[in-house]
Amino acid sequence: MTTTTPVLTPRVLALAHYAARALLENVLARHGVTFQQSVTLRLAAVAEGPVARDRIVEDVVGALKIDPAEAHSVVGELVSKGLVAPHGPSQVRLTDAGRELFETTSAETAPISARVYAGIPAEDLAVAGRVLSLITERADAELAALAK
Repeated sequence: MTTTTPVLTPRVLALAHYAARALLENVLARHGVTFQQSVTLRLAAVAEGPVARDRIVEDVVGALKIDPAEAHSVVGELVSKGLVAPHGPSQVRLTDAGRELFETTSAETAPISARVYAGIPAEDLAVAGRVLSLITERADAELAALAK
């Protein structure tokens, strides 16, 4: 029996995305955090100090392709949970609880990711990274053209 390697198609890409996201969401659910909140929290966690709320919203909109009002709402949810806090009139900063949650969920997902990626040759990962980056770039350009 001959097995053929699947060609990258939108379906193959979507199945990989949703499988990986389901793993992450399983971890996040144990901590009462949504995927959108996790993406937003990460932006605050990797910032070096307070960050403009509008910058986080812009980055969330770009990453998740959601409406700015929805991204503002997610930031508000993180504030309500005490994971980020207002800093001055237009910035937010990660709280100790936010840092702890980010570090905990990152630590819990790291071994899962390691198992998923185990044994995939570095060259294959590099090719996949290049191809997926190009697909993202082109899809973002198409989305921008639709918005005009």
